[in-house]
Amino acid sequence: MSNQNAKPQTAIVPTRADNYPEWYLKVIEAADLAENSDVRGCMVIKPWGYALWENIQRGLDGMFKATGHVNAYFPLFIPVSYLEKEAAHVEGFAKECAVVTHHRLELKDGKLIPTGELEEPLVVRPTSETIIGASFAKWVKSYRDLPLLINQWANVVRWEMRTRLFLRTAEFLWQEGHTAHATSEEAVEETMKMLGVYAEFAEQYMAIPVIQGEKTAGERFPGAVRTYCIEAMMQDRKALQAGTSHFLGQNFAKASGIEFQDDKGQVVHAWTTSWGVSTRLIGAMIMTHSDDDGMICPPRLAPEQVVIIPVIQKPEDRERVMAYCKQLEKDLEALTFAGERVRVHVDGRDMRGGDKAWQWIKKGAPIRLEIGPRDLEKDSVFMGRRDKTPKDKVGLARTELLATVSTLLQEIQDALYQRALAYRAEHTRVIDTKDEFYAFFADPPKKKPSDPTPIHAGFAMTHFNGDPALETKIKDDLKVTVRCIPLDPALGGGPGTCPFTGQPSAQRVVWAKSY
Repeated sequence: MSNQNAKPQTAIVPTRADNYPEWYLKVIEAADLAENSDVRGCMVIKPWGYALWENIQRGLDGMFKATGHVNAYFPLFIPVSYLEKEAAHVEGFAKECAVVTHHRLELKDGKLIPTGELEEPLVVRPTSETIIGASFAKWVKSYRDLPLLINQWANVVRWEMRTRLFLRTAEFLWQEGHTAHATSEEAVEETMKMLGVYAEFAEQYMAIPVIQGEKTAGERFPGAVRTYCIEAMMQDRKALQAGTSHFLGQNFAKASGIEFQDDKGQVVHAWTTSWGVSTRLIGAMIMTHSDDDGMICPPRLAPEQVVIIPVIQKPEDRERVMAYCKQLEKDLEALTFAGERVRVHVDGRDMRGGDKAWQWIKKGAPIRLEIGPRDLEKDSVFMGRRDKTPKDKVGLARTELLATVSTLLQEIQDALYQRALAYRAEHTRVIDTKDEFYAFFADPPKKKPSDPTPIHAGFAMTHFNGDPALETKIKDDLKVTVRCIPLDPALGGGPGTCPFTGQPSAQRVVWAKSY
């Protein structure tokens, strides 16, 4: 007799509901995205994961260049004295710095011993404001040299104690934009422009809805005047900061000596910005879209958008099935989606078609086409979409597929965004009392210590008087922080009363547990 209450089988065990943190790691493993390195806290990004990063790079790089930025590269090593010039900056990063103190190894008693102590220790870059500022100080002499709009694609090192693939590793890949301007107004405009670029990329390429907002003083980038961010809700209802843009004022310009002669002949300091996103974006896509069968890649970033799976049971069928699949590959690659050629792959490996299909389901390929000898006779394909269940497949005439594949990819892209948007709306609550706020974020008690941590509450929109001490207390009590002060007036809601103090509040803020 069958068990009517048995859970359906899934490719990923445990499921999201059973153990979300472990599910996340199992999705990465099943999709073959990355693995832990032998170097503590570092990861190896495997080809499918790195192809995702390359597509992120290509999309963002085009957007940066369209807004007038150019790429450059700066040293990996930063003299300690550079960090010391900006007090808040060094204090903010001091505990995360990896430091080089020697330049030579000597063999003694069978072991390599560091020798040749450096005159000044070098920090492996945790971020590059100070070292780039040193170059800007040489490059900027007149107001005619401004604005200076530079981006760098690089790796950085932050010595994290608790690491998780893509989300928080000791070394990760990113881009960091650094700009210098003649006026405060121009620098603020740049800060907001790049925040908008990040939001556009997250929503249009990654299919992730985000809230644009300003960080509170306690969450601000070390040394910045103001920090802005995009915040997204993951499927465990935690927030993930997906990108930041900082208005640095003249703090770093004064520390680095970035001075110029303005149009009135006076020597003044420049106004600077910095902004960045990292391989954390891959973690964001995993946790926003993936399901209990594995990764789901948004079509605009998927390394392969259409995967053709030859289903060959008899050796004598192989040649003609493969020939049909290769011709279909050429026909599909001649088409475009989102302004680029459709990315197509024929999986000709000598293994069962069902096994290949499941591998591509776990990798998250948007469209799977299964083709066997019978399909050749009908000049048709059997299609599965990754935004639907693995069993939800349909037969399509080859001509219909070629006529609609671009539309299908856009439908999947839009469906992923709308699904994530609806999920965020479902788990966002407007709250006006302290008791309701504390009840909203309180974890339900576990039945036994071995039970997984429950899924989190979501986003709470409350008024807040801005008191840093109150923010710290709530963080200590509930592990909840102000994720941002929304820029959208519809989310901010106008003036009101802080439910924690009874004091006036300019607008609502977004509270959540976060990564």
